[in-house]
Amino acid sequence: MSRTINRVELLGRVGTDPEMRQSQGGTPVTQFRMATDRRRQNGETEADWHSVVCWGRQAEAVAEYVRKGNRLYVSGSLAQNSFESEEGQRIHRTEVHAREVVFLDSNGNGNGRSGDREEATGEAVTEAAGPTPF
Repeated sequence: MSRTINRVELLGRVGTDPEMRQSQGGTPVTQFRMATDRRRQNGETEADWHSVVCWGRQAEAVAEYVRKGNRLYVSGSLAQNSFESEEGQRIHRTEVHAREVVFLDSNGNGNGRSGDREEATGEAVTEAAGPTPF
């Protein structure tokens, strides 16, 4: 029996405000970029950038409460996508398809929105259903 695992866990900061749109089937889809730090051999840190995609109720919550600079925990899986640009070039993209998003910043009223204080709120939004194809 052959078993494989496709699992990603990220703890980092949001680099762009999330953008929400609708899939062709009408499902909310939210995308954003997220940075994580990686230590180099010389001790310096370097940022790695990840594209994160959320669907459904999770997409709506992320679009409403998450802003650039927020700290998030994201778990999900990697997906490879390719498409043709307007210039006719083939673009290949790796995305993290989120299953769980935990808001780690709070503005003090417990709603998971960004603020000056950084505290773990334990507010998680999970998507039980799998990703919806476009």
